[in-house]
Amino acid sequence: MAYRTGGFGFGGFMLTPMVKRLLIANAIAFVVAALLPDRWVMEWLAFRPDRVLTRPWGALTYMFVHAGLTHLLVNMLGLFFFGPPLEDRWGSKEFLRYFLVCGLGGVLLSFLFAPGAPIVGASAAVYGIMLAFAMAWPDAPIYIWGIFPVKAKYLVGFFFVITVLNAFSSGPGGGIAHMAHLGGLLTGLVYLKADWWPRAKLDAIKRRATQARRLAIVPREEEPAQPPPRSGAWRTVGEDELLDAIDRVLDKISAEGMSALTPKERRLLDEVSRRHRTHK
Repeated sequence: MAYRTGGFGFGGFMLTPMVKRLLIANAIAFVVAALLPDRWVMEWLAFRPDRVLTRPWGALTYMFVHAGLTHLLVNMLGLFFFGPPLEDRWGSKEFLRYFLVCGLGGVLLSFLFAPGAPIVGASAAVYGIMLAFAMAWPDAPIYIWGIFPVKAKYLVGFFFVITVLNAFSSGPGGGIAHMAHLGGLLTGLVYLKADWWPRAKLDAIKRRATQARRLAIVPREEEPAQPPPRSGAWRTVGEDELLDAIDRVLDKISAEGMSALTPKERRLLDEVSRRHRTHK
C-alpha cells in the first residue's frame, strides 16, 4: 500500500527520500549491533530510564536499535507503508521532525511510568506515523494479510485501545515497551493538534495573504484621507503578483503536497514567512 493521487495502492509506488534514509539507517544499525555483544548494546545504545543523566544519547539511539530481526522487520514495514504518503504531503524535514518527536514521546512515558526497563526499537515513532496517516486518510483501506480491508481509522483505533490496555495492565517486563508505544501515539496526537504542524502553518500563511489583500484594497479609517493614486489602484502590480503567486503555491500544496513544490516556490514561502516575522 502506498500513496498516489486519488487513493492508495502498490501501483505507482515511490519510496520517499527520508523514509529511504531511515530504512537504511535502521538496517545498518541492526548489522552493527549484531556484531557487538548484546550486553554492550543494551548498556550504551538502548534508552535506560535509570541512566538518563549518564547516557542521554540513548533517547535517540534507541530508535535505531532492535531486539531481533522480527522486531526490525515489523517496524520497518510500518515505516515503509505509512511513511511515504506523509513525507510526500509534509516534506522530508517535517517528516523527520515528527518521527523523532514521537520517538522522544516514547522516551518520556517510559521514563515516567516504566523507569526500570530499557527500551529499543522505532516502535514509538512508527506508532506516531500510523496515527498521522489515519488522521490524514481515515478511510484509506489497509489490507490485513493482503486480504481483509480495514479502514485506517479503525485499525489505528484498535492499536490504540490494545496499547492502552497493555500499558496499564502489564508490568514493565514481558519484552514489549507498551509505554513507549503509548507515548508515541499520544505525542503524535498532541503534535498534530498543535499550531506547529504543517497544515496549521499553511493555513496561517493563507490567512495572512487574505488579510494582506483586504488591507491593500480597503484603506484604514483612522488614517487621514489621501489623494487617490494616479494609477487608480491601491496596490502596486508587484504586490498583486506576489499575492497571486502565494495563492497558486498554496493551491498546489493542497492538491499535490509539499514535495511537489519547486525550489523557487519554496523560497517564495520562506520569504513570505520571513517578512511576516520581521513586521510582527
